[in-house]
Amino acid sequence: MQIPPRIAVIGCGGWGRNLVRNFSQLGVLEMVCDPSETARAVAAQLNPGVRVVADLSEVLGSNVSGIVIATPAETHFDVATSGLMAGKDVFVEKPLALTYDQGLRLTELAERQKRVLMVGHVLEYHPGILRLLEIVHSGALGNLFYIYSHRLSLGKVRREENILWSFAPHDVAVMLRLVGRMPSTVTACGGNYIRPHIADVTVTQFLFDSYIRGHIHVSWLHPFKEQRLVVICSRKMASFDDTAKRLVVYDRRVEVQEGQSILFAGNGEEISYPPDEPLLLECQAFLNAMLTRQPPLTDGYSGARVLRVLEAAQQSLIGNGEPVAVENGLYRCGGATAI
Repeated sequence: MQIPPRIAVIGCGGWGRNLVRNFSQLGVLEMVCDPSETARAVAAQLNPGVRVVADLSEVLGSNVSGIVIATPAETHFDVATSGLMAGKDVFVEKPLALTYDQGLRLTELAERQKRVLMVGHVLEYHPGILRLLEIVHSGALGNLFYIYSHRLSLGKVRREENILWSFAPHDVAVMLRLVGRMPSTVTACGGNYIRPHIADVTVTQFLFDSYIRGHIHVSWLHPFKEQRLVVICSRKMASFDDTAKRLVVYDRRVEVQEGQSILFAGNGEEISYPPDEPLLLECQAFLNAMLTRQPPLTDGYSGARVLRVLEAAQQSLIGNGEPVAVENGLYRCGGATAI
């Protein structure tokens, strides 16, 4: 009989509390660590009996088998490195690190230490996205043409990272999974309106070698909330609206017959999917990887792929939209579903 993993969550801020809640619900939460007295008080109130500490060294020296990192992005590399060196399996909220090189170094360290490394790309565990992936990859929609994603809202404005690094990692991860390969070229432009040098809105364009294209529009300076992913294929189209919780496949396309463009505007069919909370599924995936010692879907290589694309987008953003080539041969693939 396998002994259930024991988990420590490091960081009990807004998102960290969601992780604390889920691992507590799964019955594996052993410790919560946060330097903030206020955060520790909240954690202790919500989780009676769970050890709450201020110092990371207490977690690293404890008998927990896995740590979950929900600290500011600029600390991810150092905290994850410390966890892996202490012999812990590590779950890191997105982004895995702040550079591709750091992400690859963490992945290689996890392999040397024979530890699980997982990145929190929660959208890849969303039942609606999983159903969409299944439909697209089955060929039911035809050949993939174009993907666009909008992730828009009013706030929360970050001080440490721009909108590209804050909002886009989830959409980049899903787009790579949908296409099945890295883009050949990335182009990004945006604007800084609230603070100098921190983009509040970006539009990123992707060109894949198969001539599939995509774009991701992210903003925290928008009058309403929208989280929508649209997939255009040769026979049908699909839309996943995470705000409205709807996945719809549309029997719509344009065909050329005898030199004329013929529009087929059929009806939409709403596709059902399980109502499970994506974050709970993601937490379960981490525990399953710890028990089976098999790489999770969003392993270190998956996180590194996303970082490579984000770096190219950031370089293009700094260059005012100059196209940036993405080098595809910089890493080998890993994860339950490899690209």
